[in-house]
Amino acid sequence: MAYPEGKPKYICGQCARQFIEDYEAAQGYSDEFKSHCLKMYVNGMGFRAIERVKGVHHTTIITWVNKKVGELLPDTYEPETVPEVGEER
Repeated sequence: MAYPEGKPKYICGQCARQFIEDYEAAQGYSDEFKSHCLKMYVNGMGFRAIERVKGVHHTTIITWVNKKVGELLPDTYEPETVPEVGEER
């Protein structure tokens, strides 16, 4: 992740990882860019191929795909009746 310019960056004293205080303010990819990557995937391009062409890490693209699939799936429902299951001896 690219950290936004002008934001203070911190380093964890235990693991030495960098982080910023407010990730909401961090610049992300535009919706148009994400949409283009998703179209490339739907049209048969692999995650790593998209990574090479667009310069975005393949796990980021996988996250976008999973999020979009979750949005498109219908909500689960509760069945009106629960079938009785028996065991035959």
